[in-house]
Amino acid sequence: MKVYHDEDIDSDILKGKRIAVLGYGSQGRAQALNLRDSGLEVVIGLRPQGGSRQKAQADGLKVLSFREAAESSDIILMLIPDMAQPKVYREDIAPALTAGKTIQFAHGFNIHFGQIKPPADIDVTMVAPKSPGPEMRRQYEAGFGVPALVAVHQNPSGRALDKALAVAKALGSGRAGIIETTFKDEAESDLFGEQAVLCGGVDQLIRRGFKVLTENGYPPELAYFEVLNELKLIVDLIYKSGLSGMYRAVSDTAKYGGMKIGPFIVDDHVEENMRKALKNVQNGIFAKQWIAEYAAGSKEFKRLIDECDSLQIERVGKEIRRMSGLEKDA
Repeated sequence: MKVYHDEDIDSDILKGKRIAVLGYGSQGRAQALNLRDSGLEVVIGLRPQGGSRQKAQADGLKVLSFREAAESSDIILMLIPDMAQPKVYREDIAPALTAGKTIQFAHGFNIHFGQIKPPADIDVTMVAPKSPGPEMRRQYEAGFGVPALVAVHQNPSGRALDKALAVAKALGSGRAGIIETTFKDEAESDLFGEQAVLCGGVDQLIRRGFKVLTENGYPPELAYFEVLNELKLIVDLIYKSGLSGMYRAVSDTAKYGGMKIGPFIVDDHVEENMRKALKNVQNGIFAKQWIAEYAAGSKEFKRLIDECDSLQIERVGKEIRRMSGLEKDA
């Protein structure tokens, strides 16, 4: 894969360009502030009654409506939630698009699965920082940055990649590394990672480990520490040093137990289930399910969230986090 750094990127392509950041959540705020602090002209697009309006204004940024921001800008960053994007695009962004503008995404979902189809005379790009917004901002302020993915879906200007790279550089990602990919590969691998490992896989390992310990008579507080609390320590080791580095840092008993018993827990059957999950991402079945669920009012989505909130491990966890000073009383 092609990897770009600051020295490979010409920032001059953004001179005189105005950038509209639509949305001011975790990613929107971090990207807007990094771009502004890199010397670019930035405006924020929000709903008229958007809850983030005061925060953006307090940060010294000009706030407009979605339509006004899109009309007055050369590059439009779509940083509102995936499921909200198609409606905002149809009602506010599409009427404001004129030849030569660029619309940029941080995730390939709506382009790859056909929920947003920009006109042929618009550059369509993606810059996807591989970090939550607050961490991206922290790294930028520390003089570094987080890695990012970059992709081009439409390139009528012939300079779409150059513009996307310049934006990524302004975010600070050129200091760490910007990897070229495609909307398809980013969207599909991102969804799979969330479902099979990062969110769904880890979630179920924690829930089921807690269940097995507590149903065998171990105190729930002890179970919480063993299957959830200490996970952060292990993930931090893996993040810093890889799997082998993590194993070098833990006890020999943990090394042997982990490598010997791990494949018994997460076995070929689990791997086959992962292949099925990936197939449903690739063929669009998951995207259709999620789009339909959102359109129908998100009843099942809300049920799943309520179910998670009601878990015993969540109740125990709140008390332990309060005890540890990690969580304050509401």
